[in-house]
This record gives sequence, structure tokens and C-alpha cells, in this order.
Amino acid sequence: MQTQPEVSFDGIPIDDAVREAALDHVAQLERFSSQITGCHVVVAMPHRRHRAGNLYSVRVDILMPGGEIVVNHDHHQNRAHEDVYVAMRDAFDAARRRLEDHVRRMRGEDKAHVPRLHGEISQIFPLQGYGFIVTPDGREVYFHHHAMSDDEFQMIDRGSEVVFTVEDGDNGPQATVVHLAHPHRHHPVHPSSKEP
Repeated sequence: MQTQPEVSFDGIPIDDAVREAALDHVAQLERFSSQITGCHVVVAMPHRRHRAGNLYSVRVDILMPGGEIVVNHDHHQNRAHEDVYVAMRDAFDAARRRLEDHVRRMRGEDKAHVPRLHGEISQIFPLQGYGFIVTPDGREVYFHHHAMSDDEFQMIDRGSEVVFTVEDGDNGPQATVVHLAHPHRHHPVHPSSKEP
């Protein structure tokens, strides 16, 4: 990244733990794409409510050659966003999807439109950082943990439903972008309990 990522707080006290969490999310985006030249994160609380908890919003601005990606995650009905870390996770998940789309467009892959496939996790080796997805027609496809966000990789277990794209790797088909089909149904699983 050409410039240091920035984290700002709009109308709320500065929180060093929240700042560090945001910078960790930015680092994950950088591992996905080395083309990011700058990133600015704004954490705010635009919806202050008297009878219930306050809701956070998180804006992520990503600067890249050929454009800027802006995600403004402000779900004023989503009670889960009373937790700033949940609001941040959802914003960065959306930012990562937009970043994937941007990278595909820059590579010209949109013309061919890589289809998204559905499947289930058939095997997961969290300590080694990889696993396999079984498709509805019974094929097994390898994936590396870099194909997912760190948060989603921690959540998956055998049987987790996923959507993914496939490219031909050196050793056959490989899932290159993997997302949980239903991320809010999952809870983090201790890595030692996931070993087959």
C-alpha cells in the first residue's frame, strides 16, 4: 500500500482496540490484492436510539488503480450492529466482495463471467490451511484458506454450504473465491475440533 491506512471515528470516542481490528481487516484485504494503494475506514454511530442500543456504521474507502471502491455499511434495522465488531466484519465482507469484482473486471474476466457454484465442505484441515468442497454432482474441489476471509475460514466445518468459483490449477480444478452461503447461521469453531 502506497499510503498508510487510516481509521477515523465520527462522533464517537477513539477506541484503540477498534482501530487495531480495522487495521487487521485492511491487512486481510491487502493479502487478497496487492493493487490497493490506500484505504480509509470511518466508524460512526449515526442512529442513536433512546430505547435500544446504538447502531454502528462502518464506511470503507479503498483506492486502487482504475477506480475507488466505497462500501458504506449502515443497516439501521440490524440489531447485530450494536456490536461495532460485527458491523465492521459485515462492512469488510462487503468490501472484499466488491474488491473481488473489481479485480475480475481489471483482468477482463467479466466478459467470460466466471459462474458461481454451490457445494458443501467435505473435508477441512484448518492447521494446514486447506480443505475440499464437494459439488452436487459429486466432484471434490480443493481450496486454500486464502480463497476465504480469515473470519469465514474460522467458521466453516464439514457440511457448511458454500458458493465458489473454480479455476484450473497446477494439480487440477481449484476453488479460487469461496464464501459461506449462509454466514449468519455459523458460529466460530475451535480449530482442533475441525480436524478430520
